[in-house]
Amino acid sequence: MKQKKVAIIMGSQSDWPVMQHATTLLNAFDINYDTAVVSAHRTPSRLYAFASQATEHYSVIIAGAGGAAHLPGMTAALTCLPVIAVPVTSKALNGIDSLLSIVQMPKGVAVSTQAIGEPGAYNAGLMAVQILATSDAELQSRLEAWRQQQTDTVPNEVE
Repeated sequence: MKQKKVAIIMGSQSDWPVMQHATTLLNAFDINYDTAVVSAHRTPSRLYAFASQATEHYSVIIAGAGGAAHLPGMTAALTCLPVIAVPVTSKALNGIDSLLSIVQMPKGVAVSTQAIGEPGAYNAGLMAVQILATSDAELQSRLEAWRQQQTDTVPNEVE
């Protein structure tokens, strides 16, 4: 089986409109990924099964969740792979609850927490590319060119 580079997991199907933004840069850099709904609370056995096999298939995990948002932390606790967390906007507290739940990890269980919502999902995709580029010179070169292109779009003066 060909190794997939990135797994994008989310606590609910309703998280996909936000989490799909993580695929923008993965697609742009032609990085393979899988997506799955894996709820820490409603499908804990699915989470354990996913995490126990993750290192066989992936290099990085992007995990998005809203509300109590335990998915990124539980995933990080169950695997040594890098976990990039995306707090998904919630109805009750507009994503602040998700952010606080994710960012308050206990010492020894690390997640890379991004911004709430779509910007966070997009940056999670970028962070995954950056992580993968540390061991792939060709990808690193393409990432540097992408960064330069970003810089080039910023004008020097106000028109």
